[in-house]
Amino acid sequence: MNLIYLPNLRNKSFDTISHTVLSVLHALFKPYDVYMIFNAANSLIVLPLRILGKKIVINTDGLEWKRSKWGFGGKTFYKISERIACLVANRLISDSKGIKEYYKKIHKTESTEIAYGAYVKRCTKPKRIFKLGIKPNDYFLQITRFEPENHPLLTIKAFKKIKTNKKLVLVGGNPYPNKYLKQIESELNDNIILTGFIYDKDMLEELWYFCYAYIHGNSVGGTNPALLQSMAFACFTIAIGVSFNRDVMTDCGIYYKNEVSSLSRQMQWVLDNKEKLDEYKQKAQSRILENYSWEKIADQYEKLFYDVFNGKYPCRPALTQRIHLFLFPQKR
Repeated sequence: MNLIYLPNLRNKSFDTISHTVLSVLHALFKPYDVYMIFNAANSLIVLPLRILGKKIVINTDGLEWKRSKWGFGGKTFYKISERIACLVANRLISDSKGIKEYYKKIHKTESTEIAYGAYVKRCTKPKRIFKLGIKPNDYFLQITRFEPENHPLLTIKAFKKIKTNKKLVLVGGNPYPNKYLKQIESELNDNIILTGFIYDKDMLEELWYFCYAYIHGNSVGGTNPALLQSMAFACFTIAIGVSFNRDVMTDCGIYYKNEVSSLSRQMQWVLDNKEKLDEYKQKAQSRILENYSWEKIADQYEKLFYDVFNGKYPCRPALTQRIHLFLFPQKR
C-alpha cells in the first residue's frame, strides 16, 4: 500500500474539494483498476475519470446538505452533487441502511451497503488521562466536531442540570471560529473540560475506555465511526435517537431526544443505575464483533472492488459515454 499525502486549501468551503482536485489530477493517468472516492460532493470533480473510462466507486458519506453550516448555495451544491454521483459512479457505497434507502427513494439508485469498522480493545491501566485532570469512571465523554447537528452545546446544558461530582470532557472543536463555538465557551464551568482536537491514538483510546458514559450527538450522518468506537471500547452510550444511530446501536445503549431535558434525564438515569450498565457494555462489544469488525468490512470492500473490476456494475449515463466515444472512437 502506498500512502500519498497531498495538500489542500484551509477553507471551510474548499478544503475537501481542493484536495480531491489534486488527488484526481495525480491519479488521472495512473493504471489503477478501481478509483475509490469518498463524499458525494466530489462527484463533479471525478468526471475526467469517467470520461477516460475509469471504473469509479463513490462512498456517498452522510447527508451533508442537512448540516447547518451550509447556506442555500452550499445545500444546493450538495443535493446536485448527489445526483451527479449517481451518474458518474459505477457503484455507490452507502455506509448505513438509512443512506441506502435515501438514495433508492430520492435518486432511484441502488447502492452497496458497507459500514465502517472498529477494533474491540482493552486498556489495562490508565496512563495519559490524568494529564487532563480526570480519573477512570469519573467523567462523561463526547468526541465530535463542534457543529450544531452534533449537539455538544446541548450536552453541556444537559450536564449542568444533573447532580454529580463527575466531569464532562468534550474532545474536538472547530477550525473555523463561529457563533456556535462562542456559545459553547460561554457555558463552561470548572467541571467541563474542553481538550481541543486530540490526535494521540493512545490518549483517545484511554478516554473512551475509562469514561463513565459516552454521549453521542451526531444526527445527520450514516454509520458514525465515533459511535462504533464507543461501543468497541465498551462505553455505556447515550445516543441521540435518530434512525442512523438506532440502526447501529439497537438495544446496546439508550437514546435521547433533541432536548436538554431528555438528555439530562438519561444522564441522571445512568448515574442512578450503575449496576445495570455492564450488560449494555457487553452487548455493545458483541455487536461490534459480529457486525462491524474491520475484517468483515475489508472483505466487503474487496468483493465490491472485484465485482466492479469484472464488469458487474457498468456505468450507465449516456452523456459521459458519448463524450468518451467522441474522444476515443472505437475501431470498427
